This record gives sequence, C-alpha cells and structure tokens, in this order.
Amino acid sequence: MDKDNPRARLYYLFGAKPGAHSLSWPARVPPGLFAVSVGLFGLIGAWRRAAAYGWSAAVDVERVMIWPVTAIWIATLLLYLYKCARYPGTVLQEFRHPVQSSLQALLPLSMLLAVIILARPGQAAWLSVALAALALHALIGCRVVAMLATGRLPENAITPALYLPIVGGALVGGMALATLDYRGWGALLFGTGLSGWALLEARILSRLFEGPMPEALRPTIGVELAPPAIATLSAAVIWPELPGQVLVVGLGIAVSPIVGVLARFQWWGKVPFSLGFWSFSFPLAALASAVIEVVHRGGWPQEAGIAALLAASAVIALLALRTVALLLQGRLLPAG
Repeated sequence: MDKDNPRARLYYLFGAKPGAHSLSWPARVPPGLFAVSVGLFGLIGAWRRAAAYGWSAAVDVERVMIWPVTAIWIATLLLYLYKCARYPGTVLQEFRHPVQSSLQALLPLSMLLAVIILARPGQAAWLSVALAALALHALIGCRVVAMLATGRLPENAITPALYLPIVGGALVGGMALATLDYRGWGALLFGTGLSGWALLEARILSRLFEGPMPEALRPTIGVELAPPAIATLSAAVIWPELPGQVLVVGLGIAVSPIVGVLARFQWWGKVPFSLGFWSFSFPLAALASAVIEVVHRGGWPQEAGIAALLAASAVIALLALRTVALLLQGRLLPAG
C-alpha cells in the first residue's frame, strides 16, 4: 500500500483495501461507533457536575474535553448520515437485525446527550434536536418491542443491548427535556424508562444466567450496568430537590449488576478488544455523576465522588487509547 497516498491511507486506517471485493469502509461504519461519543459526553457531564459543586480542578478538565468530544460526535454523525444516504440498504438491514437495531439507538442517544451538554434553556433549535432524537428512539424501540412481543427475536439476541432503545432513550430523554426546562415531560419519559426496564430485566437476566452470550456480543455486557445508574442520575436531574437518601437507594440497586458483570469476567475479559467495550463507558460515567450528586445532597465524603470520577475517567481513557490503537492498526471497523 502507498501510505503517501491520502486515499490509500484512509482505507488502511479503517481496515479496507482499495479495489477489494467487500463493502467499502463507509458502508461498514457501525452504529456502535456512537458509543464513543455517548461515553465521552457522559464523562463531560460528570466533570461538569463536579465543577458545579465547587471542585475547582474539574472546571479545566471539562473545558478541555468539550470541543474535541463535540467534534468526534459531529464527525461520527456525518459519517453515519453519509452511510444512510449512500448505502440505505445496509442501514435498513441493520434496522431489521435483532442486535444491530438495538445498537442503532446509540445515534439518537448521542443526540440527546449533546442536548444535555451543549444546550441552554430557551434555545428552540436544541428542542428540535431533542424531539427528533426521541422520535427516532421511539421508532427503533417500537421495532424491538414488536420483535420481543411476537417471539421473533432469536434467543441468542437477548442481550443487555436491548436496554438501549427501550430504557436508555427514555431516561436520557427525560434528562434532556429537564435540561430544556420541560421537567413535566421529562418525568413522563422517566416513568416510561422504568416501565421498559421492568419489561426487560427478568428476560435479560434469565438469558444471562443460562450461560455466556455469543463471543461477538460479550463486550456489550457493560450495558447491564446502565439502567440503575442512569435512572438514578435521571431522577437527580429531573427533580433537583430530591434528597440524597433517595438517590442512595438507586446506587444500592446498581450494586447487583456490578457484581454480576464482574462475576462474568471470565466470559468477556479474554475477548479481543472492539468498539463493543465502550458499553462500559456511559454507565460508569453516569454512576460517577450519581455518586457526586449523593456527595452534594446526602453528606457522603467528597473522597467518594472523587474516587468514582477518577475511576470512570481511567476506564474511559483506557478505552480511548485502545480505540486509537485499533484505528492505527486498520482494525477499527468490522470486516465486510
């Protein structure tokens, strides 16, 4: 390969060879790529929350992160929109796929998090972004629920990724609307998210207790951590006056999924690194934010919040480094 040729270099970075009889690299941009932006936006939110509560060092960290992360999100969004325009059949196949359809929910989820991080109350444009993201979430979620309710979802597709379109969109959507001063509608979405969580929890846990997931799906196990952490954070955002003792209950609920995921380390810990491992990023960032809220409202020692924030930051930094390594090795995108 002529690495001095910019086009050839681009093909190399994304794991394709010019002229190869396979899907071109834009067609292979997976919806899971949005997990990077989702996790990074979540981490910015945690550092911003720490800064708002007087942790002076957090102000600089949040300022350094926000524009590079926004640029990553915009680049990912443009790439996937190009894929939609250039390869609509491939995108439709993903929408109909029992697993990829759930991962497509990461696109509107990233949009909602962009609203939370970048918007200010009264900005009508951001309300339009939030409503568009919620509409897309509803479309994907209804499709997944229909597959579940009619028994058309294969047994090996019952994974924590199902939380993304059914639970994640509602809980994060509630936070987005609360950020835009629509707390009543945010509370409605919060209830919708809780009902979706109740709908899925027993089914997903029953599947996980039966044995390991298919190897390709094991990295997505991190999504199992998401519902209690995000629900706790969502409640804190929608109801700012909520006492810390109530949020502590949410943190207590989050303990069992953490133990369960760690107990399955032998199943997912030896799987080669892929974008799927970003499934851990947003749940850990949300958990750190929730701990910081408890520190502020419930009298927990500040060291607990600092430890949670640094732990989430360390994990996400490791994920970022491993992802850059995949990019440089030309193995970031899945094979055609």
